[in-house]
Amino acid sequence: YTVPFLVYLEHVCKDRLSCGLHVTGHTRDVEQVYLRCSQGSLEWLYPTGAIIVNLRPNTASPAAGLLSVCIKPSHESSGTHIYLDRLGKLRLLLREREQAEGKVHCFSIQEGALFIEALPQRDISRKITAFQYELVSHRPGVDPSSLSASCQPCTDAELLLAVCTSDFVGRGSILGVEQEEEQTSVAVTLTRLYRQKSQVFVSGGGRAKRFTGRVKMPRECGVKPGEGEFLFIGTVRFGEAWLSCAPRYRDFLRLYQDAQERGTNPCHIDTN
Repeated sequence: YTVPFLVYLEHVCKDRLSCGLHVTGHTRDVEQVYLRCSQGSLEWLYPTGAIIVNLRPNTASPAAGLLSVCIKPSHESSGTHIYLDRLGKLRLLLREREQAEGKVHCFSIQEGALFIEALPQRDISRKITAFQYELVSHRPGVDPSSLSASCQPCTDAELLLAVCTSDFVGRGSILGVEQEEEQTSVAVTLTRLYRQKSQVFVSGGGRAKRFTGRVKMPRECGVKPGEGEFLFIGTVRFGEAWLSCAPRYRDFLRLYQDAQERGTNPCHIDTN
């Protein structure tokens, strides 16, 4: 094997791992690779044998127990089955045909490493196993196999911290709600965008400087179009915005001002 390893240091570091087999006769080889970043991608060219992908994030141990790993296979991914390997015991995660669906699958980081096993092939020259991965922090009690947050409202402390640490924070209103196959998609317009990652909200131009976009949440949350202003807070996963908190703006403003008077706000935002 040759395993070129390239790490991009950005706001969050990203792994990009490509590995390819250049000689034959290694159908029983098992190679170990280690990924230490919060997100990245893997491509395995001409798969044969197996590789074990160990995720070793640079995270303190108390927080590591609340980490999920989410992988999104490429639609062209083929040639392997993907398992979870915990202490030598394998649990099937994705069959070869399921990878082509390109759906996101999540699991707790404590469930083990990824064991990717190549299928016997007469011609491996056209086979490539490829997926993106991201590490996702979840709240205690939340299903680690779900990409989205729970429908449980954020506590006051969680809300104030989320304003400081989330991938996007914006003030605005709901334009419409669309029920998709496995989640709800909410169209929003923002009059104030405090922060965003990956440009999930786009400017409509003009003097008003409004932003529009879509945020997603589980279908069971039962969200409906409503009047008034909200503070939309959430995370960006595989280029999509997922909502974690959405208090009415007047309620957030009251909470924020009370915390400001007590000197307990973890960060400052412009509420004017």
